Amino acid sequence: MDLQRAVHEPRLMKALTGLRPEEFSRLLISFAPLLAEAAHRRPRQRDIGGGRKGGLQQDPARKLFFILLYVKVYPTFDVAGFFYDVHRTRPHKWTRQLLPLLRETLGREIVFPERQIHSVEEFLQKFPEAKDLFIDGTERPRRRPKKNKAQRKHYTGKKKRHTRKNIVWADEKKRVLLLSPTKHGRLHDKKASDKNGGLHFVPKDVHVWTDTGFLGHQRDHPHVHMPKKGSRHHPLTDEQRQENRIISGLRIVVEHAIGGMKRFGAAADICRNHHGFDDELMGVCAGLWNFHLKCA
Repeated sequence: MDLQRAVHEPRLMKALTGLRPEEFSRLLISFAPLLAEAAHRRPRQRDIGGGRKGGLQQDPARKLFFILLYVKVYPTFDVAGFFYDVHRTRPHKWTRQLLPLLRETLGREIVFPERQIHSVEEFLQKFPEAKDLFIDGTERPRRRPKKNKAQRKHYTGKKKRHTRKNIVWADEKKRVLLLSPTKHGRLHDKKASDKNGGLHFVPKDVHVWTDTGFLGHQRDHPHVHMPKKGSRHHPLTDEQRQENRIISGLRIVVEHAIGGMKRFGAAADICRNHHGFDDELMGVCAGLWNFHLKCA
């Protein structure tokens, strides 16, 4: 894998990692010390750098490039092993070791999204400048489970497939402020939001913008704005349609935030990971999108 070629070709670098070369260099500054700390914490039989040289050659830049490549392209471990000329078990081991370090790096860069808010004071501490909050749900497909119970749990009639779901909070700058824990796709958006605390810990002076999937949040917060729903016997008036267009135009920022996360294949392609690893991937994708906005 010719890392230097990718570093000197911005289009290629963005296609392989989702970041521009200057963003990669900036992230490497925070990633390298964490990698060294992890190497000293791990029990060892020989000195750091001793033994056979692996496919990543003890190089922080190569290791960061690999984990970003995995998150962006989302190859199978067989494919990754072919490109790095190693057995498929090696990319699996590298991913398990490096993804937590990438998550910690994004946390040190203060771009990793919150997973849950527990009080109004915590909201004000984490998001002191937030005046408007834009909320939406996002789903990603997953492989069809083999067990009938799991099939029913993950099947969503809206998408006509088995999915995994997250609730996203974004601000007017398209940053992902909060990403709820990943749940099965059958769970309704409003119920998924309530399981993560709902709007009970959002300050009363913050305006919340949602779609009709969160119907009922008006009882939890005084400033919830969502489109009106019409019916056959009670169609929308022209004024209500115009108001819906205005709300949809303002809410587009959360759609852009979700689209920014899904620039990375690990957040958009069919999920192949299990045991909570897919949830960690979604958090990393959101953090990388926030990092991109921070560097812009």
